[in-house]
Amino acid sequence: MQPRFLAHYHEINLKGNNRGWFETRLHQHVESLLRDLAHGGVRRFSGRLMVALQPDSPLPEIERRLRWVSGIANFALAWEVPAEMEAIREAITTLLRGRNFDSFKIDTRRGTKDFPLNSQQLNEQLGRFVHDLTGARVRMEHPDLTCHLELVGPRAFIYFGRIPGGGGLPARTGGKVLCLLSGGIDSPAAAYRMMRRGCRVQFVHYHSFPHTTVDSQEKVRRIIGILARYQLEGMLHLVPFAEVQREIVAYAPPPLRVILYRRFMIRIAEALALRQGARALVTGDSLGQVASQTLDNLRVVSAVAAELPIFRPLVGDDKEDIIRLAREIGTYDISILPDQDCCTLFVPRHPETMAGKEQVASAESMLDIPRLIAAALAAASDETIPPDFSRPQEQAT
Repeated sequence: MQPRFLAHYHEINLKGNNRGWFETRLHQHVESLLRDLAHGGVRRFSGRLMVALQPDSPLPEIERRLRWVSGIANFALAWEVPAEMEAIREAITTLLRGRNFDSFKIDTRRGTKDFPLNSQQLNEQLGRFVHDLTGARVRMEHPDLTCHLELVGPRAFIYFGRIPGGGGLPARTGGKVLCLLSGGIDSPAAAYRMMRRGCRVQFVHYHSFPHTTVDSQEKVRRIIGILARYQLEGMLHLVPFAEVQREIVAYAPPPLRVILYRRFMIRIAEALALRQGARALVTGDSLGQVASQTLDNLRVVSAVAAELPIFRPLVGDDKEDIIRLAREIGTYDISILPDQDCCTLFVPRHPETMAGKEQVASAESMLDIPRLIAAALAAASDETIPPDFSRPQEQAT
């Protein structure tokens, strides 16, 4: 009786004729995610995904990585036996040995209907069996132990408790997007939200080196290493931004500087996205969180995106929601490290909170917009960052 990880799909179950394509992409992703770990193979069957195990398989690490997988609702360490009552009773007897509990319930699911007993009958018969075996009482609400039984054709799977997966849709099933990544708390959380919807996320980071340190660049590399766990790689576009800022400071009113910075960032990001075949831009904006994220300012900033939509997955979240998500995905401890990003350079004391289109257009009329965008794009550099599988505490040190 060998254990294996048995995973259940999330939204894939709602798909129609293209469900097989989503299952295949999920299967491929899990195989790639576990490639460097000892295991007995990954395969699909009957609306499930199974990871076979070997004696030397690192169970805690496989479990940790499966938690990151979008497209999986939950999974469990399960034991497979023949779908026969005697084999099921023998397995339960073995698996309960050494477990202490005062209450329990049996939860049966039949993937096929060819077993002679239905789910309720199995629950009742096995419940009596476990009660006689252990003396524990049946308790349907909040038992100490839940014994799950799944019947799939000639096989039965027994497990205790389910482990949450990533939910959503499998990686790389939703198209490519480009995320503006600052190195703060919000934008990595926004990127993760899009990954959970199946998007393949690339990243653009603006820096003002040598006028600022390289700390922000190092931060985003580390953050992308964490985010790459969810899609297995991270393409980073580094864009020098100091020259754009210098010209804005020279010609534009101070209250409008941040708005103009962001408009140029969107223009440059859209050009990069179109070059990379991305279908949308992503930002970490949360409505009203800072001066540049008021409704008026977001409208003015968005107006310069000529061809691509701008997705703001966090727009309705408050800061505590975003911090909670950043902690869950493992980016928070890196994001709060001090650094000098480009937005700390030439920041006005009193930024505009209700910028108008005419006001901004007048300020930009003094700038050679095509030249500045072309220069920034020409100076941009690209790098591919692999997933960082180290422990969170190792990354925080």
